[in-house]
Amino acid sequence: MGVLDKNKPFFVFLAKFALSYLVLSGLYWLYLSRFDAAAFEPDGVTRIVAEQSCDLANFFGAESGLRPHSGEASLRFFVHGKAVARVVEGCNAVSVVILFAAFVVAFSGTFKKTLLYILAGILIIHVLNIIRIALICIGVYHYPQYRELLHDIIFPLFIYGVVFALWVAWVIKFRGNAAKV
Repeated sequence: MGVLDKNKPFFVFLAKFALSYLVLSGLYWLYLSRFDAAAFEPDGVTRIVAEQSCDLANFFGAESGLRPHSGEASLRFFVHGKAVARVVEGCNAVSVVILFAAFVVAFSGTFKKTLLYILAGILIIHVLNIIRIALICIGVYHYPQYRELLHDIIFPLFIYGVVFALWVAWVIKFRGNAAKV
């Protein structure tokens, strides 16, 4: 029995993960290529995420607004008239969703169960990302000295922690056949 035979489940997981990650990333790249970065045009998903985050910040009582950035493909986020952040393509969490979905596909169960779990995960990640951006912007307005801590450590730890918990839940509870993992 060779190394490939002994470790077949691992190599199948790796191949499914790599293939799904590459396909989803390629599709996302094709989507992004439709927007004119040279004209500083943010993509539609980033725009929607920024608008929903702004709406949530307003709901929380922080008078917020968005304006296109004049020097890059992003939206400037204002709280009480003060620019506190730029919402760029990397803020929309699509790359996090791609990573999440690729892992779930790599550990796929039935098609229906896998698809429903991915859709539920996308919704959870999207909602948490909206909350994340709104809270970062409100936090930076009130505590500008903690900008890096909020943006670079606390909130990424939160969003990736949730994705990790979703992965663990998928492997242990929802996928089925967890004993074979």
